[in-house]
Amino acid sequence: MLSAKIEKALNDQVNRELYSSYIYLAMSAYFESKNYGGFAHWMKIQSEEEREHGMKIYDYINTRDGRVVLEAIQAPKKEWAKPLEAFEEAYAHEQYISKSINDIVTLAYEEKDHATVEFLSWFVKEQVEEEASSRDVVEKMKMVGESTNTLFLLDRELGKRA
Repeated sequence: MLSAKIEKALNDQVNRELYSSYIYLAMSAYFESKNYGGFAHWMKIQSEEEREHGMKIYDYINTRDGRVVLEAIQAPKKEWAKPLEAFEEAYAHEQYISKSINDIVTLAYEEKDHATVEFLSWFVKEQVEEEASSRDVVEKMKMVGESTNTLFLLDRELGKRA
């Protein structure tokens, strides 16, 4: 059984993960409107992953006899000045999510909730990958700058994400 503090923290994380999904879907829509189909595809896959993360926590709360409580999700940003800005925001958001997961792990240790610590270990590892993935795109975009030809190639490369 989950403590009230852990249950609240996990519910908050479900909402953060669903909001993450919403952010990435908004970025995908933005890229589609700018004819960057590869960037849009990358963000759409990211959106789907974040929804899956939220549902994984949702299921865990239910498995531990907790109660899932969904809150309102704020509207995400709709426009970015350039593709690099969107990917920089994605990277910063992943860092925010990593901190949030780490804070819940710390709380689980304090509450001596070893099952939740173990459950969250997957998310800790996943966040390392999520940060690295978005950081890599940011670094590539910084290298190519505003070169239309090179952005086109990078867009094509990101469109291959499975």
